[in-house]
Amino acid sequence: MNIVEAIEDPKLFGELFKDPRTWRAWFIYLKALFGLPMDKSELGLMKASTALKRQPSKRVRESYVICGRRSGKSFVSALIASYLACLKDWRTYLAPGEKGWIFIIAVDKLQARIIKNYIQGILYSSKLLRNQVERETKEEIYLKNNVVIAIKTSSFRTVRGYTLLCAILEEIAFWRSEESANPDKEILTAVRPALATIPESLLIGISTPYSRAGVLWEQYRQNFGRPGSTLIWHAKSEAMNPTLDKKLIAKAIEEDPEAARAEWLSEWRNDINAFLSEDAVRACVMPGRFELPKVKNARYFGFVDPSGGRQDSFTLAISHKEESGKVILDVLRERVPPFRPEATVEEFSEVLKSYGITSIESDRFSGEWSVDSFRKFGIRVENCERPASELYLEFLPLITQGACELLDSKRLISQLASLERRTRQGGKDLVTHYPGGHDDVANAAAGVCVMATRRGSVEFRVA
Repeated sequence: MNIVEAIEDPKLFGELFKDPRTWRAWFIYLKALFGLPMDKSELGLMKASTALKRQPSKRVRESYVICGRRSGKSFVSALIASYLACLKDWRTYLAPGEKGWIFIIAVDKLQARIIKNYIQGILYSSKLLRNQVERETKEEIYLKNNVVIAIKTSSFRTVRGYTLLCAILEEIAFWRSEESANPDKEILTAVRPALATIPESLLIGISTPYSRAGVLWEQYRQNFGRPGSTLIWHAKSEAMNPTLDKKLIAKAIEEDPEAARAEWLSEWRNDINAFLSEDAVRACVMPGRFELPKVKNARYFGFVDPSGGRQDSFTLAISHKEESGKVILDVLRERVPPFRPEATVEEFSEVLKSYGITSIESDRFSGEWSVDSFRKFGIRVENCERPASELYLEFLPLITQGACELLDSKRLISQLASLERRTRQGGKDLVTHYPGGHDDVANAAAGVCVMATRRGSVEFRVA
């Protein structure tokens, strides 16, 4: 039984689609995905969404779906996973007792819960499907046919060591990690070998578009409109979900054109670009160097990005400038919440004094709290006059010209490589972390390197 037949069967998925007309575009996508025949009225939308001259004659191994918000992406992900788990016979490819896994990898725990709720709703809406459920855990649904549906968050460590039947990468354009500069690429690297042993396995990336970088953009650029084993489907929210309110979309575009055109019209954003490439950052990293001892006669500089201990990290960076003009990052310390701010100030003050530093700069938004707190331990704090965005712009040539040496820190590399450069009208570009991300380590490192560049050539008193 193919997926369209399962959708039309009232004993299976049929009860989920009270008005099939509203899901017509998704049904056409599923036909293209699985190589099922289409009638002439469906070919037009297929060609418009794929830029292909002919429909795929057989199911593909990979597909990337680029659609806007509220288009039904998450529900369709859950539908595909449920179909493959319950109605596809995988026994030919599994050894006796071996379990085949279907992964839905989501951007975060909240999105993962949404997907799991959809899958539960689909399975328990049908008596036939419900009877296939053996047991459930917080993240997994075990079926009696030795297939497991698992909901994972976007970490490459969670996907290794499994025999995968299918992997669905939810909102892949927005995957970020504090431990990796390119989590989407790392997960693909881990997932593809796990799928390779199953001839009919399937990989699907599905997301609203974002910046012109990362796996989703690369797949779109390389494969859109080209026949082969990878199917790219690109459509507006309204094309996939005709029930959306046109006035709501028009208002969103009026208020924030760039963001709304990406979210509703499925257009790649032109105002957001990567600030630094991972290769450029790694070229300045000294492998195996995690901290340097104090060097005699060097002038050291300190920079802190304080935190109250609940959400953001409290970071410290120390650097010096060599006679050659190269800036050296010597120390990079981070305290991740929860922590006691007073204890961290005392600890960092001792580190600063060990390098002969009694005067430092602090992130401009730290306020008087950090000034007063460090003063108790003999450290004078000046709030930096420039915001983090301007520090990053001054830090950029140090990286691109190889004029600095950085410590071997995964979080530093990840945060620097994840910074976004946003085009602003009538002023300098804004450089900041991605929505929901952090740049505490990057801010301290950039701040102290810029500080050494500016002050390293003039007299600067240290203890």
